[in-house]
Amino acid sequence: MVKAIVDISEKANRVLNIVKAEYGLKDKSEAINKVVEKFEEFGMGEEVRPEYIKKLRRIQREKTIRVGSAEDFRKRYGLE
Repeated sequence: MVKAIVDISEKANRVLNIVKAEYGLKDKSEAINKVVEKFEEFGMGEEVRPEYIKKLRRIQREKTIRVGSAEDFRKRYGLE
């Protein structure tokens, strides 16, 4: 385990207190670890997953619909 002394803003301090309370953690160290864990779950800082690239390529191949103006959009979808 690495120990560190850090300076955080008041806002970050409030957020850590909320995380600490929400998850029933003992201290802010556990809250920081929880925030990092959640950050990792969202895939932040990682490469783009191959299945996401496949999905993007599939979407790119789909036929696009030209909507035009807001008036054209309303006519097309019967919103008048």
